[in-house]
Amino acid sequence: MLAVKDVSLTFNEGTPDEKRALENIQLELAAGDFVTVIGSNGAGKSTLMNVISGVLAPDIGHVTISEQNVTSLPEYKRSGYIGRVFQDPMAGTSPSMTIEENLAIAYSRNKKRTLRLGVTKKRRETFKEALATLHLGLENRLNASVGLLSGGERQALSLLMATFTDPNILLLDEHTAALDPSRAELITNLTREVVERTKLTTLMVTHNMQQALDLGNRLIMMDKGQIILDVSGQEKEALTIEKLLQAFQDIRGSKMDNDRAILG
Repeated sequence: MLAVKDVSLTFNEGTPDEKRALENIQLELAAGDFVTVIGSNGAGKSTLMNVISGVLAPDIGHVTISEQNVTSLPEYKRSGYIGRVFQDPMAGTSPSMTIEENLAIAYSRNKKRTLRLGVTKKRRETFKEALATLHLGLENRLNASVGLLSGGERQALSLLMATFTDPNILLLDEHTAALDPSRAELITNLTREVVERTKLTTLMVTHNMQQALDLGNRLIMMDKGQIILDVSGQEKEALTIEKLLQAFQDIRGSKMDNDRAILG
């Protein structure tokens, strides 16, 4: 479903601020995979998301979605393949428009543009049915301005909009990090329900290790632009936060020893 092959990316190359953001990334997701991604700040998690979505172009390597090489496609041309929810509850929706109008835009994202009215009676019923799955009562507030919604309500709407057109890949970029604990738990549970119901192939970045352990069938750890751990199935189920931290220390320590050996 998703393949990231031989991808490397360097920021500010040839300057004192040069930074290797991604280094020889090899990543494949099968259809229906739900992969959580963890790592410290600067590990390359969001950069990887931006390369997959087309915000950034890799220096080398390629990205394939559903056997289509999308490496040279700009972000707007990949929107038919990808749904994305950002960390900021203000991103991904238009605050000055109503819930209904935002949903109409999402619904039409990968459809042929016409001059017909964006919201028909039939489409409005579709919107209500979809909103009802969120269990937040938003189906009764179609004409409410999105800017008046709480952060949790807005992230729930963003999640729904990202899945509305049945994308090939769902990208969740720390989408609960800016919420208070109760709202973060709400969106975490909603994420689990939505992904399980839609069977969407999902890649989710998070700083919350417990969340990374609780969600999905596979976990990836990144460090300094590289994937240093990739576990799934029973191996993932057996992990704890303490074991994850120990694995990080062991892998980083081993890598430092190898670097010292190479440098002599």
